[in-house]
Amino acid sequence: MTKDLIIKHIDSLKNHTAINYSIKTKTEAFTEKLFYTLFDTNANLYKSMDQLEILFKEISIIACKKPEELCDSIWEKFMGTLPDVLDKLKQDANFILENDPASNDLQEIYLAYPGFYAIAIYRLSHELYLLDMPLFSRLMSEYAHRITGTDIHAGAQIDSPFFIDHATGIVIGETTHIDKYVKIYQGVTLGALSVSKSMKNNKRHPTVEKSVCIYANATILGGETVIGKNSIVGGNSWVTRSIPENSIVLNTTTTEVKIKEKEDR
Repeated sequence: MTKDLIIKHIDSLKNHTAINYSIKTKTEAFTEKLFYTLFDTNANLYKSMDQLEILFKEISIIACKKPEELCDSIWEKFMGTLPDVLDKLKQDANFILENDPASNDLQEIYLAYPGFYAIAIYRLSHELYLLDMPLFSRLMSEYAHRITGTDIHAGAQIDSPFFIDHATGIVIGETTHIDKYVKIYQGVTLGALSVSKSMKNNKRHPTVEKSVCIYANATILGGETVIGKNSIVGGNSWVTRSIPENSIVLNTTTTEVKIKEKEDR
């Protein structure tokens, strides 16, 4: 097959979709610029907001499926949410500082904690989700997923303060509800018990009440599953039913330790 025929064949296969890949790279640039604007002391807010508006509207041309006049007004609505989002993120950062003995100061958390970055991008993408910008919000959350290894759907409802430690491997589904003062460690999944397209508008993911701690690699599934407040879910636990308040959930698998026979050298 000649080069011309190959190109024509590829072109014919591409024509059934209308994907503008620039939206992905523009969203990543927007996400980084937004984080910088909110947290860098030296950021010129007026200049940065103007730059963000330009990027936002370039993305909206592709991502917004509403009439043009409605798309144009979304930036102002989104910008209006930023003070409240920043206030929540300050609460999150302080909660991390209070609870992680490895943390030294807020600067370290803002600059070096992947869990905080994942929470920050979640809170910002969540506002876009509420403004009915699903593709924009999903691209933001997937960028954070790639950077941090933490997959938080923009539709999840997560109160502040919230603490993610180590971050890698965490999955939080779209209809998850998480109350204040919850701590989650690496590898935790808050997911659906079963998957079917017909369940799209149903609550498919768990509810985690106030002051719960979920340790590494625990899996909690189901829209009717509620983890009662002040409970602890131990590492590697598998939970598919509700847990009462003040409970401790343990994985009962035992680990044996044996002493090796001494070898002569």
